[in-house]
Amino acid sequence: MSARIIMKLKVEAAVATTPDIVRLSLVHPHRPTLPLWEPGAHVDLRLPDGRVRQYSLCSDPADLGRYEIAIKREDLGRGGSVWAHANLLEGSTAHVSHPRNNFPLQDDAIRHVFVAGGIGVTPFLAMAHSLAARRQEYELHLCARAPTHAPLLSELRAVCGDKLRCWYSSEARRFDPDVLPRPQAGVHIYACGPQSLMDSLQSDLKKKGWPLDQVHVEHFGALDDENFAPEPFDVLIKSTGRAVHIPAERSLLDVLREEGFRMSSSCGIGVCGACECGYSDGTVIHRDVVLASAKRHDRMIPCVSRAKGRLTLLL
Repeated sequence: MSARIIMKLKVEAAVATTPDIVRLSLVHPHRPTLPLWEPGAHVDLRLPDGRVRQYSLCSDPADLGRYEIAIKREDLGRGGSVWAHANLLEGSTAHVSHPRNNFPLQDDAIRHVFVAGGIGVTPFLAMAHSLAARRQEYELHLCARAPTHAPLLSELRAVCGDKLRCWYSSEARRFDPDVLPRPQAGVHIYACGPQSLMDSLQSDLKKKGWPLDQVHVEHFGALDDENFAPEPFDVLIKSTGRAVHIPAERSLLDVLREEGFRMSSSCGIGVCGACECGYSDGTVIHRDVVLASAKRHDRMIPCVSRAKGRLTLLL
């Protein structure tokens, strides 16, 4: 699997849309158009020290003249957003990958229902642009602290109109999952936001009988499980028959690279899917937040996921 191509894009505009969110418009300095992408896609933003952060594209997919992303400053985060707010000013250069899509719209859906928590609304703005152009049915629920802290609110209102419903905790109006439709063929639910919202929503949808293949979730943080204790395991490389031991303190991805396997990666925390690979004949402990449930029976994310005993990798 080859590494993702990185482009040097110019920051055409950097506009604060809330006190802690900046929207960046990125253009190619020499070409009129950028590579094609589909709603739900994200790009890697590469920082000068080698760190990588993923941000969903939130512009109109039909406009290939620019990519737009929105970044929330997390003062207690891992440092990427703070750097971006301080350095990605108008006229500066951003190192950005070609888009990748782990969160696509479902082609067979007749109606799309979106639930967003804060900055998690970014992929849904792109989806709304696309669905509005195609005149397809959708609704968007945006959860935020207050209107002044709701990301991209003015454009969401312009694009979505009465399909947008906002829930503000400052006004004692928290999201009520009972407003969502009951399970129906052709209706798909998509959610993106903080882990607490995702966990609560998925639990509610499961109780109501929503099929797993009609619920799609994107996380913007790693899986949080402080009680997880990694254990050693072994893998068999199917193409060569080589056996490789994975110590408890090492990731599968790191060991495979050390053994000479060329493996792409980006986030290193199980949120982007760049290092996805196939497996068979074993039990995987999935530690990522990107793979759909339907793929987990034969695909895994080796930067964070592990196995019990012995696993055969399709490399």
